[in-house]
Amino acid sequence: MRNCCEGDVLFLLDSSGSVSSFEFSRMLSFLSELVLPFSLGPEHVGVSLLQVGTEPHLEFGFGAYSTQQGLQEALSRTEKLGGDTNTENALIFAKEHVLKQGVPGGARPGLPRVLVWITDGVEPGDVQGPMAELREEGVAVLVVSTGRGNYQVLSDVVSPPVEDHLYFVDIEDMSIITEDLRDAIIRIILAQRLQVRDISSTSAVLHWRPVLAGKGYYDIRFGPVYSGQEGPGGGPGTRPGTGPGHYQRITRPAHSNSAQLSHLRPDTTYNITLIPVSNLESHNKLTALFTTRTEPEAMQSPAQVTVSESAVSSVRVSWGPLQPDVVQSYQLEYSALPSGKLHVVSVSNRQNSTVLTNLLPDTQYLVTVSAQYSSGTEKAMSVKVCTQETLQALADLKLTTTGSDSVQLQWKGGADGLRGYWVTWESESAPSSSAPRSTLYLPPHLLSTTLSNVPPNARVCVSPVYKSARGDGLCCTAHFSSAAVPWSQRL
Repeated sequence: MRNCCEGDVLFLLDSSGSVSSFEFSRMLSFLSELVLPFSLGPEHVGVSLLQVGTEPHLEFGFGAYSTQQGLQEALSRTEKLGGDTNTENALIFAKEHVLKQGVPGGARPGLPRVLVWITDGVEPGDVQGPMAELREEGVAVLVVSTGRGNYQVLSDVVSPPVEDHLYFVDIEDMSIITEDLRDAIIRIILAQRLQVRDISSTSAVLHWRPVLAGKGYYDIRFGPVYSGQEGPGGGPGTRPGTGPGHYQRITRPAHSNSAQLSHLRPDTTYNITLIPVSNLESHNKLTALFTTRTEPEAMQSPAQVTVSESAVSSVRVSWGPLQPDVVQSYQLEYSALPSGKLHVVSVSNRQNSTVLTNLLPDTQYLVTVSAQYSSGTEKAMSVKVCTQETLQALADLKLTTTGSDSVQLQWKGGADGLRGYWVTWESESAPSSSAPRSTLYLPPHLLSTTLSNVPPNARVCVSPVYKSARGDGLCCTAHFSSAAVPWSQRL
């Protein structure tokens, strides 16, 4: 297998703060095992590593290593970046500086290019657009997610077929997908690779490496994929038109290396078979699958997702614009971060908001709104929401005079999320200018305190302090003229 392939493979590795050091080391070990069988060099496979952080970091380019020893040593000394998960910025960098053909340090012209994105699935960002641009330029996109991730987003960005190019795996079990992922890469960068580029909703351009020695022609057959029907190349799974056996067929002369495919259907998966025909020698037929793009004006919802009416255990999520003519329904998926249970709610195609209930207080949630289109496709958008914290009131404040101007306070506490207590006291009879308010902040573990120099008939109040606000407190009045009788009233 070492000399089987020729092409450039870029590994886009999540190296942000959401990835732990242990997870990062497991990802590097996985990469090391994955690339070990490949032959490297100008006539073989080029490997590049781009790390995703706040800013992208190119660990090494395609031409950096031509031996496995050098590549393996480079992987072993790769260090984690940390910072934000700015995948979108890394993809732009990859398109302009790494995967671009014909520029210094870029990919080699005329050879297949593969992007393997390894991510923990947390906050992938707006990656659909940059990934679509790379696929249109002929880059094959594969994804490995070590977390739950957003299936809709990840399945949208990979090159068809999704089942061969999208992998979900636990970080400790990455080795179980090594062989399958390597085989998927090999199928793409095998010599005489058939590539589909510049894919739009109605057209695409087919590219291949010429194998005919100036004589013969290329027989090209293509059509939409339908289950259980015979395809244009004689295999199962393809039937364009209205009945079995209907497909488009074009031919190109022996010196050709590309062909324009036109009059295609939007949002449709096509199977292509290219057969080199020659009397001099026999050649293997080449096949490929690709999916045309959805008409851009058809998929607009959800274009925005907003949050309002946030409470302790509920929040309202709204989206738009509504497209009842093309959207069948909306689906909301939400879970507490970082790894809460996933909940799913479905609403009608004429509903643009809903209230999520039974949420945990003071908790951040990731909410994904997906539009289920009549064509069978989906579009999704995610947003983070936070519920309010529970502000429990103070209980059982007791005031006891211990001298002519001092009092002892006692109360009950221990509420969840408590940050401390705020104590205030001031005279009820004297003007505020002559008797300013006194204050004291206490840590949450203290449930009593003694105050000195308290004016006669002072109003003493204790309030619990939480992260976002104060809870309801209790007040007592200090009577020094006679035996103190504790009493309280709510603020």
